[in-house]
Amino acid sequence: MKVDLPEKLGFLLTSKKRYLGAKGGRGSAKSWSVAKALLILGTTRKLRILCAREVQKSIKQSVHKLLKDQIEALGLERFYQVLDTEIRGRNGTEFSFSGLSDQTADSIKSFEGVDIVWVEEAQSISRKSWKTLIPTIRKEGSQIFITFNPELETDETYERFITNAPEDCHIVDMNYTDNPWFPAVLEAERLHAKATLPTAEYENIWEGKCMPAVVGAIYFNEMSKAEEDRRICNVPYDPMLRVHVVFDLGWNDAMAISLVQRQSSELRVIEYIEDSHKTLDHYSAELKKKNFNWGKVWLPHDGRNKNIQTGKSAEETMQALGWDVSITPSMSVEDGIRVARMAFGRTYFDKTKAARLIQCLKRYRRSVNQQTNEPGAPLHDEWSHGADDFRYVCINADEMKNEEWGGTLAYPKLGNA
Repeated sequence: MKVDLPEKLGFLLTSKKRYLGAKGGRGSAKSWSVAKALLILGTTRKLRILCAREVQKSIKQSVHKLLKDQIEALGLERFYQVLDTEIRGRNGTEFSFSGLSDQTADSIKSFEGVDIVWVEEAQSISRKSWKTLIPTIRKEGSQIFITFNPELETDETYERFITNAPEDCHIVDMNYTDNPWFPAVLEAERLHAKATLPTAEYENIWEGKCMPAVVGAIYFNEMSKAEEDRRICNVPYDPMLRVHVVFDLGWNDAMAISLVQRQSSELRVIEYIEDSHKTLDHYSAELKKKNFNWGKVWLPHDGRNKNIQTGKSAEETMQALGWDVSITPSMSVEDGIRVARMAFGRTYFDKTKAARLIQCLKRYRRSVNQQTNEPGAPLHDEWSHGADDFRYVCINADEMKNEEWGGTLAYPKLGNA
């Protein structure tokens, strides 16, 4: 059988490494090359092949159609039987299709005998899905094929297989320039995109470069500039400056906490904490362990609401624990976003200790009306807690003071260390 694969992807047919694949932009032939390679491998021996993605509500969202087209292109119609929800080979090879987000600890066990998993659009795969899938694919010699166009450097897939790639991994960059069959119709589309799209968006779509933030992010321009100015970097704690603690309260939803220092007009987010189902005394104890030169604790406007169980407000609780507490001024979300935009240019974020906050700011988006396609209020999702907390940081920024240094680490109402 004569097989046409881009030169850079020839290893898909021969490599025995655990993780194989390609990342890059549109028109690079990543997906159809993997489809073709898997179909060929499936003719050489009996294989169980799982084609997975994060969300698959129907077979139309899978690579089923792509595999069907490649079967026809390779002339393998007599070998493969294409059914509605699976593909079977005459030698017993099977292709099955599944979404990963709906899998449970019990249902994932059905994948244990799989020889090869192909994870398509892998940039969307969550940390939970990878942690569930990888240890399940445990058959001797089993492999995981990965194809994706990266979105953010902080995505789980990018960090897992590019930034911190395991030794047993071979993933190449593939773009339209590596596809010898790149069609004229896509070249026209690419040139139009290059002429009309913002540079970062074009480079992500066609050259597979990571975005500074997700398309449509509320703080897209601000995070782009922060990256450009290298204000997402190592931001060490300065014992000469007070550390102010800014809360966005939550229980079932996330509790978000930013630790901020201010030098003149400059804001430094030295650490960010996000958790749930923990009490204020827990967070207080964890903070005190850091032995920082503490400033104020800032609580949101609902910090004065009484807790039904305790009869105390968050303000009263934190004061009883020894903290100097202030309440964030009440302000509409939109006004707060405007304040945050103005503060971004003077803010530095610790790349490691505030990584989750950086993710939140890069992914904070508005809801979109499905009928009018018009943006609405900011989405309340897993990314909004950090964005809300940063908004509170910016609202309170001008009130964050540093008392004169006295030679010891002073703690509000906690004594000196």
